[in-house]
Amino acid sequence: MSLKISPIVSEFETEEQAAQYDQWFRKKVQASLDSPGPGVAHDEVMARVDAVIREAERKAQEKS
Repeated sequence: MSLKISPIVSEFETEEQAAQYDQWFRKKVQASLDSPGPGVAHDEVMARVDAVIREAERKAQEKS
C-alpha cells in the first residue's frame, strides 16, 4: 500500500524555504528556456532514463 501525501502539507518547514525553492526552480527553468543549445528529444531522454534504471536494477541484483 502506498503512502498518500496530503496536498495541504508542505514538504518545507517554513514559507521562506518554500519561496526560496520556488525562486531557485523558476531560475533553472528560465535558464533552460533561454539556452541557445539544441533541445533533447523526449524519446532520447526516456532512453537515457531507462538505461539508468536498468543499470541501477542490475547493480541491486548483484548485491542480493
